[in-house]
Amino acid sequence: MFGVENLAFGYGARRIGSGVTFTLAAGEVLCLLGPNGGGKTTLFKTLLGLLPKQAGRILLDGADVAGWSRARLARSLGYVPQAHGALFPFSVRDVVLMGRASRLGPFAGPGRVDREHAERALATLGVTHLADRIYTEISGGERQMVLIARALAGEPRLLVMDEPTASLDFGNQTRVLDQVRRLARGGISVILSTHDPDHAFLCADRVALLHEGRLAALGGPAETITPASLERLYGVAVAVVPLPGYGRSVCSPILS
Repeated sequence: MFGVENLAFGYGARRIGSGVTFTLAAGEVLCLLGPNGGGKTTLFKTLLGLLPKQAGRILLDGADVAGWSRARLARSLGYVPQAHGALFPFSVRDVVLMGRASRLGPFAGPGRVDREHAERALATLGVTHLADRIYTEISGGERQMVLIARALAGEPRLLVMDEPTASLDFGNQTRVLDQVRRLARGGISVILSTHDPDHAFLCADRVALLHEGRLAALGGPAETITPASLERLYGVAVAVVPLPGYGRSVCSPILS
């Protein structure tokens, strides 16, 4: 459904990454791991059309999206940022309704169908009870669920999530990752970045390791997340320990 071919990206004449190639099928979760400054956020901004690509192609159902309008691209790709500092006291319902903006014509306001999609997104994320609360007054974990609901209200085929668990406590991290799996089972493709390799074991079908702007590895979690690959990526010794009976592993740094 979605893919990139030999993608190069950066800011102006400054190149951050190049040679990035991958595909993403409907209902698949791809987890992007990499150190700070490795190019994850720049890659995501390029996929979303917020930055012009420097080379390569971005494809949706085999069609190159080059030349698509921002609105057309936004109708297919939803974005969940790692943080959102709202300045105005909008209600949660209104924040989610903003996800319908790409579906509205110039000067048009949201109608019945738009409100139905917003209510459905609130219900899907389990935050209907927050609908009348002020967005700036709810917790960080609740805000993250609302941001996912906002993206979902736009009926995207692909969700791009930039460190969706950043700054969340253990319980809220788990809830967000559980929602990622639920959305994927509903047919939505997800590409998300994280700094925790354990998150890939919990929710990803495949893992991409981005190092110095290039894909160092791409494959299933078990084959991609290894002590050797994590040490190359982060420069620290890591143990990857299987959990008998759970079908996955956990990662732990080895301290000197």
